[in-house]
Amino acid sequence: MHQELLASKHILVVGDSMLDRYWFGDAHRISPEAPVPIVRIQRCDERLGGAANVALNIRSLGIRASLMTVIGNDEPGHILADLLEKAGIGTMLHVDASLSTTVKLRIVARQQQMLRADFENHPNNEVLAALLGDYETTIASVDAVILSDYGKGGLDHIKQMISEARRHRKPVLIDPKGDDYERYRGATVITPNRAELALVVGNWKNEEELRIKAQNLRAHLELDALLLTRSEEGMTLYTADGELTVPAQAREVFDVSGAGDTVIAVMASMLAAGLSIQQAVHIANRAGGIVVGKLGTASVSYAELFGE
Repeated sequence: MHQELLASKHILVVGDSMLDRYWFGDAHRISPEAPVPIVRIQRCDERLGGAANVALNIRSLGIRASLMTVIGNDEPGHILADLLEKAGIGTMLHVDASLSTTVKLRIVARQQQMLRADFENHPNNEVLAALLGDYETTIASVDAVILSDYGKGGLDHIKQMISEARRHRKPVLIDPKGDDYERYRGATVITPNRAELALVVGNWKNEEELRIKAQNLRAHLELDALLLTRSEEGMTLYTADGELTVPAQAREVFDVSGAGDTVIAVMASMLAAGLSIQQAVHIANRAGGIVVGKLGTASVSYAELFGE
């Protein structure tokens, strides 16, 4: 894959962005107030999360990335905007004064996550309607679209977004959440993990039952493909032509947070560059194998992915 080809592409990411905060420290004592460890914080780190991390993964490959999202007029929102600018990500930020920008605070001691605290609420309808208007004027100028659904309300108009992307013949990839997959009807690819898929189709006893359930869902939703990410089992692509399972890369798994962001970002990048869905899966699987070897939400560079 030539770096110049990727650099000529432009991918739009729309969805729920968040600020990932990490507090690192040591835990040597148990609290006298409750049977929990006391973590003495020594270092803090702030990173792009959610849809913003998807955009960062695209930008890390040298591709032009634009992010359309809703943030609050608060300290986390300002930090998020600053991190996006420093990463070279184009932004169409819609500010909702009544919104608290989503923050995921993780406390880590001895390389282990001890606690995660989430701060979030739902953006108002007027801001979301304005976001949809911007989307409709932007879609024609990009090569692919990712709708990054974290269930925070930023994609309330997702059906119209899918329809508009398909009308312009743009690949539209979705990282799904919740149990209402009807809202993803007509997408090019959705990328659920095992737990997310089971929430919609129920559990399966064997590979054949999984194949039937996944293919029935794909056909019902009129998707080109369903990509099931399976952690240590790799990933399986379901299309009208059949199934393709790619084994997981053999490496130590350090942290799976953000791995789904990397997979969908690389999938969209490869489709934008003209690869087939089957070719894109192999490269996305390799990227996922790299990123789980890093601590926290992380991205993969062009050199790491293609060895150049």
